[in-house]
Amino acid sequence: MRKFIFWFAVLAIAIPALPLLAAHAQSKEAAAPAAGAAPANPNEFKVEQQKTSSSVTVEGKVINYDAYAGTLTVHPDGWDDVPQDASKDDKNPPVEASMFYVAYMKSGADPSSRPVTFLYNGGPGSSTVWLHMGAFGPRRVVTADDTHTPAAPYSLVNNDFSLLDASDLVFVDAPGTGFSRIAGPNKEKSFYGVDQDGHAFAEFITQFLGKYGRWNSPKYLFGESYGTTRSAVLIAMLEGDYDLDFNGVMLLSQILSFDNSVDGPEYNPGNDLPYELALPTYAATAWYHHKLPNQPGDLESFLKEVEQFSMNDYALALEAGTSLTTEQRQAIAAKLHEYTGLSVEYILKANLRIDGGEFEKNLQDQENLTTGRLDTRFSGPTMDPLSKEAEYDPQSASISSAYVSAFNDYVRKELKFGEDRTYKPEINTGSWDTTHHGNPGTPNVMIDLADAMKYNPNLKVLLNAGYFDLATPFYEGVYEMEHLPIPQSLVKNIEFRFYQSGHMVYAHEPSLKELHDNAAEFISSTDNVKNR
Repeated sequence: MRKFIFWFAVLAIAIPALPLLAAHAQSKEAAAPAAGAAPANPNEFKVEQQKTSSSVTVEGKVINYDAYAGTLTVHPDGWDDVPQDASKDDKNPPVEASMFYVAYMKSGADPSSRPVTFLYNGGPGSSTVWLHMGAFGPRRVVTADDTHTPAAPYSLVNNDFSLLDASDLVFVDAPGTGFSRIAGPNKEKSFYGVDQDGHAFAEFITQFLGKYGRWNSPKYLFGESYGTTRSAVLIAMLEGDYDLDFNGVMLLSQILSFDNSVDGPEYNPGNDLPYELALPTYAATAWYHHKLPNQPGDLESFLKEVEQFSMNDYALALEAGTSLTTEQRQAIAAKLHEYTGLSVEYILKANLRIDGGEFEKNLQDQENLTTGRLDTRFSGPTMDPLSKEAEYDPQSASISSAYVSAFNDYVRKELKFGEDRTYKPEINTGSWDTTHHGNPGTPNVMIDLADAMKYNPNLKVLLNAGYFDLATPFYEGVYEMEHLPIPQSLVKNIEFRFYQSGHMVYAHEPSLKELHDNAAEFISSTDNVKNR
């Protein structure tokens, strides 16, 4: 399951044949249909809606809600907005995406004062089954905390931490994922790219607001992983191109600049920042698995110490390159051993630079265990003891079946949707177009979020990050936020929340409760509704 981060760094430097690209860009699920494949089922491109009603108890409070499972059809940027009858012009079918969503709305609530939050996962190429069934939907699948969840039957329970107490929720599947589909000539080129994806979501949101009468509701975005990249692009589009301000943007497991990724930084020599930003997560992971030579008691205090070392002595040592003396190299290696648990010999052999896959493979190598990537609290048997780096993610292997199986059962039995359709939790998006604002190369959407905050100086941002996330290390998110090109007066609009969990913060139940409470408080403090 590689749903949360795309191998942009490798794409950007044009090394498409590297095995690592396949490991990160391809999914074990069925690949997206190639151009020229069999024509799409026309029934999948009809605007649909299936309504059901139920209730959820959130932290002791019963909330009655109406659920709407359906699809909306969107078109690429530049579409002329003239309806086309494909049956009369089958030689020139429209390029379109049918985007699946599930919306939960509190029964009887006034839509003008009731907040609405749009939620999505990332990948790109991931559906939103993970946030839906693990975080904020009214039903939650139960998985083991840091070990492999046993096979079916899985437990689907009332979600005590659904965000429905604070906001109506709209879970959206990206084009081609879940029950969403794409069709027409050059359909992948039209939807699979940084800007194309942002446009599709902007079109979806504006259609949704009109369909359900939510234009005057307090509005929020909630994206996870590549979903945070999408959120930065999307909020800039919504404000600048659609004249649509949002109250807030909630980011979970952030990555805005892909040059900062610790997945394969050796292919971008001269940029040592990824090693520095990942070091605090290495330290947190070694702390969790008791691999440190001097185990500290308090994690947060320990991480502050590591952050200081990372941005100062470690950064200066890496910047020195080959001019670093033998004595200095030895001293830095000794300190890295103290913070990571890896041997001094290995650290020196790695030239003081250990990427994410190497750390995952080597931290617990003596036990023949591979450490998780999305959540380093997880471990699993090593596939190849002689490999250089991890060959799979034990966390993904541990919980994916539970999420996918539970959702497929739930959506058909409770939401009454998708009986004769295939739900695609992940797809292969092929060669994702990294061109952004006309610039090819590694995406960096920090400017988009900064522009959105300047365009709307009331926009608030909440960054949520797990200490045990090696897909998007928590300190990477902090660094990006602290380097947004915004005036000092807007810095106060950004809030930070950290959790003793991984990429999918909600996979750890105590962290899920904290995430719910923080998100609910963020909405309450920014929705501009008077006399609550």
